[in-house]
Amino acid sequence: MKEVVLLAGTRPEAVKIAPVALALADHPVLRPVIVHSGQHAGMVEQALRAFGLLANVELDVPRAIGSQAELLARLLPEVDRVLRTRDPAVVLVQGDTTTALAGALAGFWRGIPVAHLEAGLRTGDLAGPFPEEATRQMIARIATLHLAPTDDAAAVLVGEDLADREIVVTGNTVVDAVQRVAAADLPARDPDLALLERVLDERSERLVLVTVHRWESWGEPLERVLRAVREIADRHPDVRVLLPAHPNPNVRAAARDVLGGHDRIVVTEPLDYPDLVRALRRAALVLTDSGGIQEEAPSFGVPVLVLRETTERMSAVDAGCAWLVGTDPIRITAEAGWVLGARLRLPLGHNPFGDGCAASRVRGALERLVGLPSDFSNAPLPVRIPS
Repeated sequence: MKEVVLLAGTRPEAVKIAPVALALADHPVLRPVIVHSGQHAGMVEQALRAFGLLANVELDVPRAIGSQAELLARLLPEVDRVLRTRDPAVVLVQGDTTTALAGALAGFWRGIPVAHLEAGLRTGDLAGPFPEEATRQMIARIATLHLAPTDDAAAVLVGEDLADREIVVTGNTVVDAVQRVAAADLPARDPDLALLERVLDERSERLVLVTVHRWESWGEPLERVLRAVREIADRHPDVRVLLPAHPNPNVRAAARDVLGGHDRIVVTEPLDYPDLVRALRRAALVLTDSGGIQEEAPSFGVPVLVLRETTERMSAVDAGCAWLVGTDPIRITAEAGWVLGARLRLPLGHNPFGDGCAASRVRGALERLVGLPSDFSNAPLPVRIPS
């Protein structure tokens, strides 16, 4: 058996590696080993449970001040210890987190091939999103296998002239994940969400889902967004707003101060992934600065207003699934008013980020990376970008 270490430290990472772990679960050669870095304690476990998975290894990375430097300094020796002990055939990292950077560096230094899931996303602005844009560019320089979610992402990687590259277009595994969770159709676990669903049904009202957490939005930009959210609720009496609060105290305090006391705005604790998918499926509109929700919403035909000046997921904008509105309250309320007034719904089955088969393509790419014959698996063949 050859081990494939799947590293996750945040909920989005866990959601996106889960389909890969499931795709490898019955593999005769490749054994998935899920390593929880400890970056976001509790969140990874919660996300994996939605797929019937548990972490095989959990790292202990206590922190005193919470800085990026401290986190990376704690993660690197712990991840290196796992790689030294297990000697995997591949280290798979996802996206652009500090966990992904630590895994890529540790794998590279030990001469272990690094596979980068969701490779090639770019804004071209190192300050936004910060520090994610720099992190994913750094990972790209040392990864062996680049698993690009879209043709556009693959083209970016080709343009960066990566040495000895292998770039495979797979689709985004988050589409696999959201389809699987939606099909399970589990009842709401969060009591606030369950109550909100009953009220929406009884009164034939509509839901607006809001998620905000980006570092670059903290302070005045976040307050502008939240004021716009309150204005949307005021202008549309048939709408109720759900905002699952991010764990960060800055975000939670701002949400409480600006949105508190409004009888049609519900601020909850962070939702389990199945609950978030429930809310997303029935939303009339989503306002978000989250990358994952930009990718998930098109599966359900839900329009998205992106609360950022730039996005590395332009495929959604180009496909007419999302609109960049920044943090200007006037623009946010105007665009939301147009979507809600038109009762806009997008066609189903046209998610620009994938068809739900990305994990199978990742499996095939990993087989070739470790030297298995090209006809070893019956997985759909990926699109290869020639050198």
